[in-house]
Amino acid sequence: MKLLFEALFKYIIGLIFVGLLLFLPAQTFQFWNAWLLIALLFIPMFILGIVLFLKNKNLLKKRLKNKEKQKTQKLVILISLIIFVAGFIIASLDFKFGWSNIPFGLVVFASIVLVASYILFAIVLKQNTYLSRTIEVSENQKVIDTGLYGVIRHPMYLAMCLLYLSFPLVLGSWFAFILFLAFPFVLAIRIKNEEEFLKQNLDGYIEYMDKVKYKMIPFIW
Repeated sequence: MKLLFEALFKYIIGLIFVGLLLFLPAQTFQFWNAWLLIALLFIPMFILGIVLFLKNKNLLKKRLKNKEKQKTQKLVILISLIIFVAGFIIASLDFKFGWSNIPFGLVVFASIVLVASYILFAIVLKQNTYLSRTIEVSENQKVIDTGLYGVIRHPMYLAMCLLYLSFPLVLGSWFAFILFLAFPFVLAIRIKNEEEFLKQNLDGYIEYMDKVKYKMIPFIW
């Protein structure tokens, strides 16, 4: 019950937080892109949370954990939060003042990408039950080198990148999209730091890096 209440509390706080970021600067609830994003973001999140609670409570507990210990990772989280908050506020102001004119078809495409990124994230969670929001190595943890992890080393970060880059387009803002373009570079810093940690603390990770060459984008990086 404690885990359930913690998950629900963070879910509701997140929903309120995003709602304030989107509707307060716009000064209207008629920001339809915001309603679309909230639906696409929080409905799958709720479903995924229920599945994890029923199927793998330990993994849900790991996903709720957000107290990072490493300085580099704390900085990455801070920068990511700034991008998220600033980007949503800019998108809200963009709607209010009509700065951008994103085609409806692109909004639909971005919505599909957002849902696809959630599906990818769910697949990653199924294939790697060691996943935590913080950089750590669990007791008896083993290197996962099958499924998506046999193609790229960080499929979860690919899902996150697609998710973040879809946000401003669903919200209909080119200006917010420009800001969110910084997120992949922030992820690159996190990946570099994480891999240094895993090389030192997870048996077999160096051999895994030799086996799977690409970090996040197949055949590119």
